[in-house]
Amino acid sequence: MNRHWHAQTASSRREWLQQSSAGFGSLALAGLLSADSPATTASVSGEESPLSVKSPHFSAQAKRVIFMFMHGGPSQVDTFDYKPELQKRHGQEFPYAKPRIVSSETGKLMASPFRFRQFGQAGIHVSEIFPHTGQLVDDLCIVNSIHGSNSRHGSALLELHTGSDTFIRPSMGSWITYGLGSENQDLPGFLTICPTLGHSGSNAWSSAFLPAHYAGTPIGFSSIKAEEAKIGYIRPPHDSQLRQRRELDLMQTLNRHRLEDSPEDDRLASRIESFELAFRMQTSVPALQDISQETDATLSMYGIDQDVTKNFGIQCLMARRFAEAGVRFIQVTHSYKWDAHGDLANNHRRNALEVDKPMAGLLRDLKQRGLLDDTLVLWGGEFGRTATSQGGNGRDHNNVGYTMFLAGGGVKQGIRFGATDEFGYFAAEDKVHLHDLHATMLHLLGLDHERLTYRFAGRDFRLTDVKGNVIHGMLA
Repeated sequence: MNRHWHAQTASSRREWLQQSSAGFGSLALAGLLSADSPATTASVSGEESPLSVKSPHFSAQAKRVIFMFMHGGPSQVDTFDYKPELQKRHGQEFPYAKPRIVSSETGKLMASPFRFRQFGQAGIHVSEIFPHTGQLVDDLCIVNSIHGSNSRHGSALLELHTGSDTFIRPSMGSWITYGLGSENQDLPGFLTICPTLGHSGSNAWSSAFLPAHYAGTPIGFSSIKAEEAKIGYIRPPHDSQLRQRRELDLMQTLNRHRLEDSPEDDRLASRIESFELAFRMQTSVPALQDISQETDATLSMYGIDQDVTKNFGIQCLMARRFAEAGVRFIQVTHSYKWDAHGDLANNHRRNALEVDKPMAGLLRDLKQRGLLDDTLVLWGGEFGRTATSQGGNGRDHNNVGYTMFLAGGGVKQGIRFGATDEFGYFAAEDKVHLHDLHATMLHLLGLDHERLTYRFAGRDFRLTDVKGNVIHGMLA
């Protein structure tokens, strides 16, 4: 059973489900029919919902997370890790032993095809393909020393999202929602917009052995345009909410009777709660997904008025809207485009053009609305790319030294933290493993990564497993 520090016991939850009977319906319908009623977090019996807001372990800097995932692995030496020595020694042999890679053997050192220039008061070098994001470097904590355990897309993607490159484990969004609950009881605590279905698929937003209500709710998938990505079946099948409520109450009564016969069935308990959330979402979600009331200036800031940036711009705008509405963890995905084994120059230039303005728009919008201070923004892919060439003009996978950046939510601003070697291949100074990144994220949210645990299969699990350290040098 769950032994988490603040979680209600399984028995108290089941007692609530079994005792509430028609109370479910009256509570949910009353909230929906009240024009200005705030979302309630408690049942008629006084027990908390599993997604009720929970107190952190200590004072938090951030309340929520937005993760901009660049699926495929952007090259650090072509984006945010400027290496003059690599430029000078283009075409020469790499002087050290190369790490094991996933594809064919790479060749000689390959200079970046892009120019870098300094931005902001910090004077941080950023590639020419990110001119909009470059203007915001004074708000960024650029971590140049990330490293992970696996160079294969599926395993590396799992490790980034769940902390394990081998086993199916709860995603970081699930852990964070489990630890803190959701600020809006009419919405899921964890949303993923246009997620990829490849390279681990739904395991990247799964709650695994955590109760199902902590799983991510997908809005569309990577094969669907963002403007068409909606939560399925969000419109009721008929006009009468009262009629639908009565049908749901009948089904819930049967489910609760079944739960009495199988009191250890956590999946059924989660299903009962998920039906109630789904009922409430019918009122809250359609309005949130309708961006028609946004100003032309806002749409332009995200690049939604241009074809090349429209798709990712809509994702980023939706992330802001859901963050503003109280969703705890939101992920947007630029999928699966960054895997540049060949023709890196055209690949990265095209991809950056699609995401640069929307990324900067999101950061600017959060800042002007006062949301960036308590919203932790994370950007990056499942790994980086080699400093050596593949096929003459591409780069292979590189998990031993690459770049991600953070913004807002209590991180230092306008800094580069850590460093790779002179060629940008290996993390060399102030190395940050993905376990350390997860520990630091949880710390900013007020959670001790060693205390945020869940007992399963005879042991206590956590996002960082048995490793991870908070990187205090990244904290403001």
